[in-house]
Order: sequence, then structure tokens, then C-alpha cells
Amino acid sequence: MSDRQTTVAAAKPPSRATTRRRGKNGKWRRGWFIAFLAVLSALPLLFHRWVPNSVGNLGSLLDTFLPWVGVAVPVLAIAAVVRRSATAGVALLVPAVVWGLMFGNLLIPGKGGGAYDVRVLSHNVDADNPNPKATAQDLLTADADVIALEEVTAADMKVYKAAFAKTYPYEVARDTVALWSKFPVAQSESVDVGFKWTRALRAEVSTPEGKVAVYVAHLASVRVGASGFTSDQRNDTIKALGRQISDEKLAGVIVMGDFNGTANDRSLAPLTTGLRSAQGAAGYGFGFTWPAKFPMARIDHIMVRGVTPTKAWVMSSTGSDHRPVVAEIRI
Repeated sequence: MSDRQTTVAAAKPPSRATTRRRGKNGKWRRGWFIAFLAVLSALPLLFHRWVPNSVGNLGSLLDTFLPWVGVAVPVLAIAAVVRRSATAGVALLVPAVVWGLMFGNLLIPGKGGGAYDVRVLSHNVDADNPNPKATAQDLLTADADVIALEEVTAADMKVYKAAFAKTYPYEVARDTVALWSKFPVAQSESVDVGFKWTRALRAEVSTPEGKVAVYVAHLASVRVGASGFTSDQRNDTIKALGRQISDEKLAGVIVMGDFNGTANDRSLAPLTTGLRSAQGAAGYGFGFTWPAKFPMARIDHIMVRGVTPTKAWVMSSTGSDHRPVVAEIRI
């Protein structure tokens, strides 16, 4: 072969078949780091219970925002598409499937349904609420049979009493927590959760279908700072309220309030064990309630025992830093 022929042969581009083979193989060879990150993102979901609370309560902090770990999936999916990596695409199935098994049931529409006997509403109205009168009017639009409020100041209590007086003839107030009902309240009492002032109450509400025990609670706040996720005081209130509810004699129990923790938070177990979340049983979506402008966690709850939630939802912002939660319940 002449020098000229050798030069022409060397300059000849690869065949289409060769290019296709290289491109196909390249899709599997690229994106290994993205694939590694994809598998890594599944670990907090799979092993979140193994993260200890002994150091800054990191376990509870992860539990609180656990659904947001799933954000890694679409972010890494975009990176995989840009990188044209089939390996990363397959690896992304791992966190996607794990997340779906853990939280997919919350995205199933049409849960619950059917007739209900009582509609209940709970709202942390915020002690610094600039317009409690407007908040009261927003709550009235829900047409609830029972309204539970938390973080009510002495001055704002007068506003809520005036706003609810015509619709709700029965009212119970204990320091910063209160309940209004269209149905008679047979008896009520404060519930001691270890504070100098009352942050929980119990009322027996006589619905047309029978009495139910209604608890309204505002558990202690948590803090995220240099020392980590501080929740010891909240956890003490959880245990105290949990003991009271576990000893409840009435068959039907409705627990409402600001728990300052999500249902995933292991620290809430002394309270939530034996209770069903109305949102989880009959709501659609995660039902995030805090902070009101861009909710990232559901720390306001309606939980039940011995009754059946048929529908649950979250209302729009009312001027508080929390959003109200509503549920319809069959006794």
C-alpha cells in the first residue's frame, strides 16, 4: 500500500455501526459518580431509624424532614440526562422505589370518603398574629363542628370568643389552648404536661352519635442550633400527654394540636402509638403545615382512636405561621 493510500485509510471516519457501539457503551460507562450519589441518597431513607439521637437528636431531625430526601431523585435525574448516563438512570431506581414504598400511599387520591358525623379543625393561631380577627373569619369558613386553637394570648382570646360566639355555644379555654363546639361539652379539664401553665386540655364532646374525648395540645417547641436539634422538653410533654391518652376510658378519642414534630419523628411514639393520623388515613398529599408561607413539615395534627377519618385537608394560610388542619370523622 502506498503512502497516500495509508494516509487516506487513516483519515477514514469510523463506520456508523462502530459509532453506535461506542455510543451505546458510553452511556453505561458515563455517570458512575451520579449513580453513586443516587444509591447514597437511598441510605437515609432505608436506615433513618439507625441514626442516633444521642448526638444533637440527629435522628429526630432526619425523621422530621425525611420526605424531602426524595428531592435528590429529580435533581440527580436531570444530571443523568445531561450526562446521558444509562448507569445513573438505573441507579436512580433505587431511591425512587424506596421513597415510593415509604410515602407513595400519601399520594393516592380517593382515600377515605363516605358520610361523617363531626368535622374538626385545629390551628396554632400564633401569639404574634397581627390580625386575629381575620384569622377567626377564615376559620369560620371551614364550617367545623369543633375548633381547637393553640397559642392563644389573653388579648386574642377575647377576639376569638366574640367571633365564634354565635356559631359555637360551647367553649372551653385553658391558658393558651381552647376549644369551641357546636355540640354540648359534658365536662372538661386541664391536662398536666409538665409546664407552669396549661398547654393541653381534655373535653368530652357529646356528638349526636355519642361522646368522644377531645384533646387539644400544644407540645413544647424544638430548637435547631449549634448544639443540634434540641427537643428534650418537648419529649417530656409527649410522654406526659401519651400517658393520659393511653388511660382514656372513652372509646372514641380525637387528639388535635401543634405537636412540634411530624408523625415520622420517633420521639412522638409515646403519644402516637395506638393513634391514627387523619391525614394519613383520609387525606391526599403530605399535608405540610409549617411554616405557613412555604410549608416543609406537618407538625400540626389530628389523630384519632376508635373513630374513622373520612376526609382530611389543610387550609390556606390565615396570617399565622402555621396552617389549619381539618378532618371529617365518623363516630
